[in-house]
Amino acid sequence: MNPGLLSEADLELINALQIAPRVTWQDAGEILGTRPATLAARWERIRSEGLAWIVAYELGDPTEMNLAFVDVDCAPGQVMSVAEELNAIPEVQTVELPSGHHDCVLTVFSATAVDYAGRIAPAILALPGVERIQTSLGTRLHQAGHAWRISALDPRKASAFAALNAQHRTEGPITSACRDLLPLLARDGRVTPAQMAKELGRTPSTVQRQLARVLGSGLVSFRCDVAQRAVGFPVTCTWYARVPPGQHAAAAAAVRSLRTVRLAASITGQANFIVTMWLRSVADVMNAELALQEKVPGIELLESLVILRMTKRMGVLIGPDSRATGRVDLGRGALPASVD
Repeated sequence: MNPGLLSEADLELINALQIAPRVTWQDAGEILGTRPATLAARWERIRSEGLAWIVAYELGDPTEMNLAFVDVDCAPGQVMSVAEELNAIPEVQTVELPSGHHDCVLTVFSATAVDYAGRIAPAILALPGVERIQTSLGTRLHQAGHAWRISALDPRKASAFAALNAQHRTEGPITSACRDLLPLLARDGRVTPAQMAKELGRTPSTVQRQLARVLGSGLVSFRCDVAQRAVGFPVTCTWYARVPPGQHAAAAAAVRSLRTVRLAASITGQANFIVTMWLRSVADVMNAELALQEKVPGIELLESLVILRMTKRMGVLIGPDSRATGRVDLGRGALPASVD
């Protein structure tokens, strides 16, 4: 961990919000043994410094939504300008600049594969400086970044926050007035009913009812993410692999047991499985490969990509020091809970 950026108390709070992103400061204070006002001030400092953030994503139909992993080749000297253009495309959720023979690797969400092929892929190809793209489609998402934890809490505290996060589903239609709350939640997953009421010109009690309906509908998923360098995992590595036919479920279960895994998915193409980990150093890449081979019998690691720079992660703009610097509107539609 970068010294001085995050204290142990900061890490506990972030871990708590990874488990229960909208927990009240009163409830969090009772579990952590800290005054609610202290927790609120601590989170505001962490958030304002771009060290951690909470956003919400509108979920799409999992039988329809399309997840694509796209390799982009750029003209010489055009990589950063292309990355900036890619950052501005809402469906391009993540933009990474890897080592290896591709200049950018993207995670792209769209409503359908037809939408990706007819609208989004051509838009990427049309960007100045883009020469070629190569696409692998996700066939099943096994592990995603929203489930990754920094594990700063002891088991008792973690269980207490998990119990608070258990939501009761509500029945009934989600009105257009309810949907007006979604962009505000996407901007800040902890926005309060009072803040939303002020922005929308409604009464707090009205927004409170609408928010309860949205939260109980299963329409949105929340994610507390972190600046990876600040929590001691500065290296991202992605492996393209092959898993024996019929072994994907077993491979996914085995991979999920590795706490450094951020992403595991089955994909189309020569490689049929992709894994991404956050690691403490480049030296850990070899250890991670050994762990994968031990956990998943028969896995063939075809290519490894160490990410040299990330400019966007799940719609959040990322600076060179891995801190959040802004956000791009995700738009409405078919988005999985979160990926990398």
